[in-house]
Amino acid sequence: MVLWSLLSMAPDADVIGFSFGVRYGDAWGHRGATHSIAVAVLCGAALGAVARTRGKAAWRTALLVTAVVASHGLLDTLTDGGRGIALLWPFDDTRYFAPWNPIPVSPIGLGFFSARGLKVASTELVLFAPVFAFALWPRRREGE
Repeated sequence: MVLWSLLSMAPDADVIGFSFGVRYGDAWGHRGATHSIAVAVLCGAALGAVARTRGKAAWRTALLVTAVVASHGLLDTLTDGGRGIALLWPFDDTRYFAPWNPIPVSPIGLGFFSARGLKVASTELVLFAPVFAFALWPRRREGE
């Protein structure tokens, strides 16, 4: 589960580009290409191929990876800041927001460890509490 959680955060690795002069609004800038559905599909295909070499379910892995990575960009469209998300890159450079933006945008980098970052984390915890409860709810195994 930790690996899946880390994978869901992978699109935000694009902030490394700031150190190399990549601007926020560039195609490979923050919330650009790495947040697109196309990159999610590429990640799914790559990790699906890896799964196949390890004797695992390739299609199931590919679909789950695609959904996990794509969910990051889709959820980011629900935030109230930034310049939008390049969901349709490379076909369209437009950055999109959802019509409803209940999630406050998170500070980047060490700014996350601030009062504002705590407020964002608290808001997300409340918004996603039903998902956490479902994931952590004890289940009976067949035959018990």
